[in-house]
Amino acid sequence: MMSTVALRRSWAQDLDTPTLYELLKLRVEVFVVEQKCAYPELDGQDLLPETRHLWLDDEGEVIATLRLLEEHEDGVKSFRIGRLCTAVEARGHGYTTRLLQAALAETGSHTVRLNAQTYLIDLYTKHGFEVDGAEFIEDGVAHVPMRRG
Repeated sequence: MMSTVALRRSWAQDLDTPTLYELLKLRVEVFVVEQKCAYPELDGQDLLPETRHLWLDDEGEVIATLRLLEEHEDGVKSFRIGRLCTAVEARGHGYTTRLLQAALAETGSHTVRLNAQTYLIDLYTKHGFEVDGAEFIEDGVAHVPMRRG
């Protein structure tokens, strides 16, 4: 029998502790352990009232996640996608695309920004993002700012 991968979404304040733990665990496995980046994973933004978490659940296991933040500048609301990652064993099945599409469906016509690892520019370009600045190094990894809208 094939497993069913379910898309899940939660506002920060509605996220239960075990689920938050699983989301953070996957992010640490990918960014800290696999990519060998020592960075401040617990940055104070996961529990902000306007923060949304999206993830894919494969029979109780979190296999991919992203964080959607609201930003406000000069009274204009925009969004920032970050902490997007997929478990090693779940890659190659379109899960990243599924999460991105779900997040973008929530943002409507608002501007969306992200800092993409440089090797992923093509992935984000397929979803309407454009490079929006010079490459920079963050936590030892090359990134580029990108925006949509």
